[in-house]
Amino acid sequence: MEEKKQNAQEPEKAVIAGLSADSMNQHDRSTIESLDELEALLETAGGVCMARALQNRKTPEPRTLIGAGKVEELKELAEAHKCTLAVFDNELSPSQMKALSEDLGLKVLDRSSLILDIFAGRARTREGRLQVELAQYKYLLPRLTGMWKHLTGQTGTSAPIGTRGPGETQLESDRRHIRRRITKLEEELSEVMRVRDTQRKMREKNRVPVIALVGYTNAGKSTLLNMLTDAAIQAENRLFDTLDTTTRRFEINGAQEVLISDTVGFIRKLPHHLVEAFKATLEELKHANLLIHVIDGSSSEWEEQMRVVNELISQLGAGDTPVIEAFNKCDVYTGEYKPRGSNVVEISAKTGLGIDALLDMIGKELNAVRQKVTLLLPYNKAGVVEMLHNEGVVTGTNYLEDGIELDVIVDIETYAKVKQFIKVKV
Repeated sequence: MEEKKQNAQEPEKAVIAGLSADSMNQHDRSTIESLDELEALLETAGGVCMARALQNRKTPEPRTLIGAGKVEELKELAEAHKCTLAVFDNELSPSQMKALSEDLGLKVLDRSSLILDIFAGRARTREGRLQVELAQYKYLLPRLTGMWKHLTGQTGTSAPIGTRGPGETQLESDRRHIRRRITKLEEELSEVMRVRDTQRKMREKNRVPVIALVGYTNAGKSTLLNMLTDAAIQAENRLFDTLDTTTRRFEINGAQEVLISDTVGFIRKLPHHLVEAFKATLEELKHANLLIHVIDGSSSEWEEQMRVVNELISQLGAGDTPVIEAFNKCDVYTGEYKPRGSNVVEISAKTGLGIDALLDMIGKELNAVRQKVTLLLPYNKAGVVEMLHNEGVVTGTNYLEDGIELDVIVDIETYAKVKQFIKVKV
């Protein structure tokens, strides 16, 4: 019994493979670095890489992607290491996945299905589970035929008794069920987006600025949120450690209250269905007042990771939002690069190095569109107080002999309306 329990905990052995074809877009090609990342994803999912192969071709081979010779090599590697799984760095078509599974005699996943599996295991909130389930069903729908391959071709007089026809019937039944489930999930997520929109409008009415942390997976966003807000979020050195969005309040320079949100980490070749499903969450980026792009400065791949994040930020409609580039892990930089620029800061979210400089930069960015002022309103202008509560943030009120003293934070438009009453500009 003890031996069985021990075996059950052993990671699944796998071979991984990728293709770099001349005809492919450069960012879609597999590289040693992307295979390293795939291996880390596999470990995150609970597997272990026993062998790997990188194939170079002019064009992808239609049936197996990597060609018959490389498939045979991969099969020999899998048999030598007693692997039960093959994971491909490139996206596989349903027919390629089926052909490779048959030729290798293994369960076959591509990068997208592996990421979806990880997300499914990490989703904790109802919203997160809805998003992952929707992405999985959209990924699964075109691949159903391959799942019913044990009944494929079993029609006519040569088919075993009891197998004529039901395969196709079951396939169509499954397709209808999945389409209905997709529609239901999309409706539920639309409701989530409606609730988020209502909450967002309340924040805007209350004039609470929103900051969103964005970055490549494992760049240190959760660690930074913990450092800034004492959020006590579990933050470990592994991919997609945080999946569900966390939002906390904190004050900048003891005066400006803001909301700061940690978002799901990005990764290259992020499945399209996953980005679409998570738009309810990632839409927060589009409405944020400021983005803090957390970059892993200790990674040799930081430039490529930065490109991936910036591309997805634009894709999500947040390309015009002000950005602070926070080069994290500056205490363990391995290269000679030192970031420079007016919107760039070096930090260590783990040790606190550079955090004061980051806070100053956040304050300056927010103050570019908001001002903290002290006003002295004559009592015959008391109606302005209501306007300030509606359009700004009133942080203090004092009733003096010569009028009402108010400490307020206002945007440029409101500032123009009340500047004649300014007592002290802070």
